[in-house]
Amino acid sequence: MKPVLVVLAAGMGSRYGGVKQIDAVGVHDECLLDYATYDAQKCGFSSVLYIIRKDIEADFRERLFDRVARNFDARYVFQAPDSLLTAEQYAAATARTKPWGTLHALLCAEPAIAAPFAVINADDYYGRSAIETIGAHLAAQDTGSTEHGMVGYVLGNTMSASGAVTRGICTVKDGVLSSIVETGGIRFDGEKIVCGDDGATELTGKEWVSMNLFGFTCAAFESFHNTWDRFIAHNAASEKAEALLPAATGELIADGSGTVHFFTSTEKWFGMTYADDRANVKKEIARMTAAGYYPEQLWEK
Repeated sequence: MKPVLVVLAAGMGSRYGGVKQIDAVGVHDECLLDYATYDAQKCGFSSVLYIIRKDIEADFRERLFDRVARNFDARYVFQAPDSLLTAEQYAAATARTKPWGTLHALLCAEPAIAAPFAVINADDYYGRSAIETIGAHLAAQDTGSTEHGMVGYVLGNTMSASGAVTRGICTVKDGVLSSIVETGGIRFDGEKIVCGDDGATELTGKEWVSMNLFGFTCAAFESFHNTWDRFIAHNAASEKAEALLPAATGELIADGSGTVHFFTSTEKWFGMTYADDRANVKKEIARMTAAGYYPEQLWEK
């Protein structure tokens, strides 16, 4: 069964200062997301499903979606503030402006997903080999399989020179993910890599981390709903708490609902966490285009 690419594209871009998922970085004003979608098509994915906010729909269609949809089976769904909330929970959340997080986004897309699917962020570049790896795993699964997957990256290859990042630090045994701990404030301190508010915890840079490149079957949704229900029961009134996909994946492992096979990539990440990152993204895309890795014109007009 051919897998589907599901893209988390409803973020606010608070650190970036704008709607980074549709910011132009390519030769013909392509977005970073154009390249991930192109890679998925090349790697045998059947379609792409974008998860966006309603308020960016017009810009999203103009800057990305319409040209992709002329060349690939593409759809989008909305992550809405009231989705999956009871009337009482939504009433408690009246002060909230942020989306509810990546787990909530994925659950908003569930009705549109009927095949094994890969999940990526809209603002990260993963590399075609990583997309191919997770796609091959998913193509071997049926919709009821509990054999999920992810691609991990070396922490030192995923750092931003512009500021701190959040990564899911992974524990792996015999090629299977044992645990994943979402860790914020990871940053350079001179030549060291540290994390936490006080920077007291030093990391080696060789840790395996999640960049939200997961592969699931529809069997994962039962555990994800349970995680969401626990989260919203305690956080409906919170203005900032988020239900995150790495944490939900950890709970899926802990509750015995499935196995997450751990694949690896040694590619160097680049992405759009901060506004200062954009120049490097443009440089990397231009370099790969000049080398012929990507055609100058990705899509037919």
